[in-house]
Formats: sequence, C-alpha cells, structure tokens
Amino acid sequence: MKKDWMWTRAAALLAVVATSGFLPAIAAAQAPAARPAAAPAASPVASRATDAAEAMSSAVEATAAAAGAAVVQIFTMSYAPTEGAAAGTAELVRTQRASGSGAIVDASGYIVTNAHVVRGAQRIRVEVPTVPTGGSILAARGKLFDGKVVGLDSETDLAVVKIEATGLPTLAFGDSEELRAGQVVIALGSPLGFNNSVSLGVVSAVARQLEPESPMVYIQSDAAISSGSSGGPLVDLRGRIVGINTLVAQRENAGESVGFAAPSNIAKGVYEQIRKSGGVRRGDIGIRPQTLTADLAAGLGLSRDHGVVLADVLPGGPAALAGLRPGDVVVSLDGKPMENGRQLQVGLYRRAVGDTVSLDIVRDGQPQTLRVTMAARRDSLSDISAAADPRENVIARLGILGVDINQTIARVLPPLRIVAGVLVVSVTPGVLDSRDGELAAGDVIHVINRQPVAGLNDLRTALLGVKSGQPVVLHIERSGTLMYVSFVAD
Repeated sequence: MKKDWMWTRAAALLAVVATSGFLPAIAAAQAPAARPAAAPAASPVASRATDAAEAMSSAVEATAAAAGAAVVQIFTMSYAPTEGAAAGTAELVRTQRASGSGAIVDASGYIVTNAHVVRGAQRIRVEVPTVPTGGSILAARGKLFDGKVVGLDSETDLAVVKIEATGLPTLAFGDSEELRAGQVVIALGSPLGFNNSVSLGVVSAVARQLEPESPMVYIQSDAAISSGSSGGPLVDLRGRIVGINTLVAQRENAGESVGFAAPSNIAKGVYEQIRKSGGVRRGDIGIRPQTLTADLAAGLGLSRDHGVVLADVLPGGPAALAGLRPGDVVVSLDGKPMENGRQLQVGLYRRAVGDTVSLDIVRDGQPQTLRVTMAARRDSLSDISAAADPRENVIARLGILGVDINQTIARVLPPLRIVAGVLVVSVTPGVLDSRDGELAAGDVIHVINRQPVAGLNDLRTALLGVKSGQPVVLHIERSGTLMYVSFVAD
C-alpha cells in the first residue's frame, strides 16, 4: 500500500509538471539550435505522468460517487429563547432551523454526525441521496426520513442518529492511525446547504490538539469545508472514513480556512459505545504522563532520554493497583512505541471502560510489562451538560450552554475562587471573535463588562445592553485561575 501511495503522489506531481509546460521548456532549451522545427513528440515521462493523473482523477471520481451514496444531509428544527423578550410575550421562544451532514455506517439506518448538528433539536429530518439514473447532471432530491438521536458525546462533538430504513449504502471506518501528512483525502457533505458536495485536499497534520492538556486530537486537512459540512465524512481514496468533519478555523477577512476532523478511530469508538448503551463512558487508569526530556532523564538518573515518564500515579487507581509508580518510563502501549506524553494520553483516550491495556515500562533500568484495566473516568461536567435544556440554557450570542452555579453544582466541581456565576457546559466553536481564546467547557463566567454575574439572568440582561460592534470583556475562572476573554459583539 505504501509503494502504491508513493507512486500515486509522484505520478500526480509529474502530471502537474508535465501539463504546466515545464518539461517542454527544458526540451526546447536542450535542442540543437540548427535543428529544423518538427512536430512536438510526447515525452515518455510526460505521457506516463498524464496517464497517472487521469487514473488518479478517475479514482477520485469513483471514490466520491461510491462514498457520496452514503452521505446524508440533516435538517433540524429547534427552539431557543429570544434574548430580550419580556416574559409572557409570543416572542419568548423562537424557532431555529439548521442543517449539517452525516455518514451512514450501518445499513439499518445508523448515522454518525456531529453533536452540535443535532443537539437540542426538536425535529430531525434526514435526506438520503438517490441513486442517479439516466444522463442528467442534475441530481434528483433524495428521500426524507425522520431521525432520532441515539446519543451524543459533547467531549468529541460526535453523535449517532437513527432512521427507520434498511438496505442503505454504508461507509466503513478506516484506521486513522495510518494517516500521514500529505495523504490525499476527500471531504463530502453539504457546505452552506449545497448537498452532495465534494472537495479534495491533503492531510496537513494527523494530530492537532486544539486545547492544551486535552486528549482529544483532530486531523487537519485543506479539503474545503464550511458550515453545513459538519458531520460529513473525510475519506481516503479507498472510500473509508478516516475522520468526521467537525470545525473550521478561519482568519477574519481572509479567504483561507483550515478544516479539522475527529479521527475515525475515536469516532468509531464513540459510535460503538453510543449504539450499545446510548452514551459514552470514558476510561481512565489514573496517571499523569509527561514527555521525557534529556534534562529530566539526567536529573532522574534515567538511562533513556526520550519517551514518557509517569509524573504521577493516582493512589488507589487502576495504574497503582497494577503496580505502576511515579518515575516509571513507559516504552509502549499495547506494543506501540510511545514517543511523548500526549501520544500516551491519546492512546488511552480511545479505550473504553473495562478494556485491558498492556504497558511496557522501564524501572531502575529493568524492563517490565504490566496490564491495567480501564476504570470509568469521573466526569461531572458531562453529566451537568447532559441535563442542561437548550431551550432554557442557551446563550446564543456567546455560543454556549450555561447553568447557574449553585451549591449543588459547586460541590461536584473543583474548588472555585468565586462560588457564583455561569458554568459553561458546552461551546459552539467559532462564535466569538476573540483574540484571547475561545470559551471552553468548564469555564465559569463571573463578570461581564465590570458587572457581576450571579447567574444566567444577569448574563442575558448584560448582553442586552451591548450593541453590535461594542467590546465585551468577560472575567472568567478556568481551572482555578482568573482570566479575561474579550471580543467584539456581533
């Protein structure tokens, strides 16, 4: 497979060179000056490159056609509070309509999409494309089905939707760990509502971490996606899902954008858990891995100066019970070499509760192999998020779901500097135009433009007085630290 890929890339590059006029220019420069003009003959290299380019184009076309049959458009209708409406008025709740994309992964109607596409939806309609017949270039509208949410996972922004149908075309999950930067991928979906859209690009990076310390990573690609593409698949040239398109980063007033997709290995695990139990239980073994550096190795007296060292092992946790200790150097996870702390975090992140992992370690210069069973991770924020009602808890102008801080919620959170405010339980990326960074789940909003925030009512009231174009400064608490987030109101 690797050789085939290298030839495909090389052939494509040769095709670009051959068709750009570069090779003919070289031939002309090297020809004897006195030689009479003759009809140009095709260079063997140029011919092979052109053939390869045509073959690749045909492969992309075939892949897009086959994969597109299993890509759906999702339409949602939901209700949201009208900020500023007086109680008892007809405008207190407004209707919101939106659309996204999804991939059919089971012939009986199971669809993987993004959680933000279907979160809070009162009604979901799914359009399954029709198989083209005849020679028309205009595709007929697909068949509409009612959909229901089987479950969603806010942490990965993934969800599973079910429609009542059988014999549907499907897409298989590929192995996202096989992806390499530069690999050709195809994004499918309904950007800006235009269904059955296809874009081609390459993988820019295989493991982008968008939030510090987060074990969730994304595939970065330059395949064009935009609003409405969310939940659509990113596929390789074999038509396998390697990612679920999730978000786009774009500079203000700039044409270029960067797309991010949830890796297929994470998406597959989330899908399987949701289908089995309706939700996701995250595994944990109770360790704090850290990338081993030369200075750390020298100071700790270790023989290795690369890999992963355990800075902490939670007393009484699965790792401690299996015999792991602080200072152990982790060499591999389930036989795969570990190069840094983040890689180990990501590797464990995919494992479900009850899975057993094998860790090869070095302790006092002696190699050992220990087996650890994943336990359920304590995650109170996910429980609070699941209980939040979008009709009551949405702050559309900030792109968040929030809940009032009270004594009950404060007890399940890490100690707060100020036991009052609005807890952010879910975020829609890209809503705030902020240079200080996005709001994140777990943040607590204490102050807005120097006005204290005791709860959602205070936050909504303060936002009502902010006009478009005016600056807004939030004073928030994140992981026990106070910080400012500023943005310009829309």
